[in-house]
Amino acid sequence: MTEFRMLSYNVHGLRGGPDAVARVVDACAPDVVCLQEAPYLLRWQSRRRRLDRSIGMVPAISRRTGGLAVLYRPGIEVHRIGHHVLCRYPGLRVRSLSMAALQVEGLPLLVACAHFDPHPGARLHHAGEAVDRLAAFAAENPGPFVLAADAACSPGDAAWRLLTAGLRDAAAEHPWGGSATFPAHAPRRRVDGVFVSGDVLVRRAGVPVDLVDPADMAAASDHLPVLADIVLGEAGEAEEGRRPVGG
Repeated sequence: MTEFRMLSYNVHGLRGGPDAVARVVDACAPDVVCLQEAPYLLRWQSRRRRLDRSIGMVPAISRRTGGLAVLYRPGIEVHRIGHHVLCRYPGLRVRSLSMAALQVEGLPLLVACAHFDPHPGARLHHAGEAVDRLAAFAAENPGPFVLAADAACSPGDAAWRLLTAGLRDAAAEHPWGGSATFPAHAPRRRVDGVFVSGDVLVRRAGVPVDLVDPADMAAASDHLPVLADIVLGEAGEAEEGRRPVGG
C-alpha cells in the first residue's frame, strides 16, 4: 500500500502573493496540490509559472481556462490529462474541470480539480456535469479517484448532496484539524472539500491547523486549504462501502 497526501486550495488569484501560498503548501508537503482561482487575468501565465517555481512542484495541468491547476511532486508519473469547460452561463464566470491519470509508486490514481459557481442553479448543473465527466474519464483510465473542489456551498446544499451521492466526503468521514474553510480570517463555512471514490481509504482530512499557522493561511488566501491523507493499494481495496461515481 502507498500513503498519499492531497491538498485542495483556493488561492484567491494569488492576492496574498505566490510566496505566501508556497509557504502554506510547503508546510503541508502534499504529493499533489489542486488549485482553484489560480491567476487567470493580467499576466496570468507568468504569474502561474512563478507560482509553480515557488511551490517547487511540476504542473500536470496549468494555464488552462477556468483558473484551475494540478501540480505534483517529482517521481509521480502522469499518463493522461483531461480538461473540460463546463456549461457556460451568461454573466457568470467560466467554470471547468481538470483531471489527471497518475501513477503513484506503480499504483493508478485519478485526480480531479473543480471550482463551482456561487449561483445555485449553475452550481448544481456544474456538479452533475463534473460527476459525469469524471465517470467517463475513470471508465477510460481505471483506478481510484479523488476530486478536490471549491464547491461554493456547504454540506446539505443540493450540489454537495449530488457529489456525495457517489463519492465520500473525506473530511466528514475522518475529520482532522479544522473544519470551516471560509472566510480564512474567521472561518464559518465549510465550502471546500476532498471527495473520494469507494476504493480509497482515508486516514484523515481537514484544514491543516496542526501543520500551518492559521495566520499564515489567512494571509495567503481568503480560503483555507483542505489536506487529505489517503491510502492506495491493498488497504484501499479492502475499504468497505465502495460505491461507483454517480451511483
